Amino acid sequence: MGNATRESLDHLNWYPGHMKKTRELIQENLKLVDAVIEVIDARIPLSSRNPIIDDLLKDKQRVIVMNKIDLADEAKTREWLEYFRSIGHMAEAVDANSGASVNRLVKVLDRVQKGRDEEKTRKRPVRLMIVGVPNVGKSSLINRLTGKKSAQTGDRPGVTKGKQWLTLTNGMQLLDTPGILWPKFEDKHVGLNLAFCGSIKDEIMDIESLCLELIKELLAEDKNILLTRYKMDKISDDGLEAMEEIAAKRGFIFKGGRTDYERTAKTVLGEFRGGKMGRITLERAPEKPAESRSGTADEEENGDGERA
Repeated sequence: MGNATRESLDHLNWYPGHMKKTRELIQENLKLVDAVIEVIDARIPLSSRNPIIDDLLKDKQRVIVMNKIDLADEAKTREWLEYFRSIGHMAEAVDANSGASVNRLVKVLDRVQKGRDEEKTRKRPVRLMIVGVPNVGKSSLINRLTGKKSAQTGDRPGVTKGKQWLTLTNGMQLLDTPGILWPKFEDKHVGLNLAFCGSIKDEIMDIESLCLELIKELLAEDKNILLTRYKMDKISDDGLEAMEEIAAKRGFIFKGGRTDYERTAKTVLGEFRGGKMGRITLERAPEKPAESRSGTADEEENGDGERA
């Protein structure tokens, strides 16, 4: 069962029409905006960055927003923020659902306006574009930035369908775009991370194998995550055996003693995605460039005068 999802990712070479249209939408409208907000998932900051977006944006000014910090490890989030700032990006971490730190993000966006020519500012407000892979919370963030329910939200990928210009509470204009994936994952681990976090629809995945891969990942990270969540004294180091032990603990057993793998998979994936296993980040930040390790002028301060 375990290799089925990895093999499916090998052959997962899709490029649906709406994603092609989104790429064209970004290309066509880049010249209209002053900067781009790139929203990523704080649990998988590397895997949730679309290489196509990098190719499209090139030198366009960018603000990286790490969303879903309520689900991510706090220390690792700080490390990622430091890394992004060290390579020259403005960056902030938020929880768009609760609104945590969104006010700090607005201050970062204000810096885009301060960097503009005054004549341009008099003629029109700052224009921004928001981009990201599916299900990173762009719509929830937009609703926070506009102060109203401007964008449709959902807990599944592919909710935002078309182009929308919106006005933020600070007067800036924002172009919303649908989530965009890329044609093929060169690194299967990237595809798995996106699937773990719900950026790839479960309908096109083998969720039982996906759950098995997640359990292997969590065992390697810290088996106490699973021991604590499922109130177990011990758990096997083997992924499949561990999955069966979790099923037995939850009573997901058919008559005759067979394991209900599907129910187990839906439960484990759902509890990971919902943060019920704790705050987990699956990727570590790279080393900061040597010249920036002594600090960077691009670091932001929060409202208490502390480093973000």
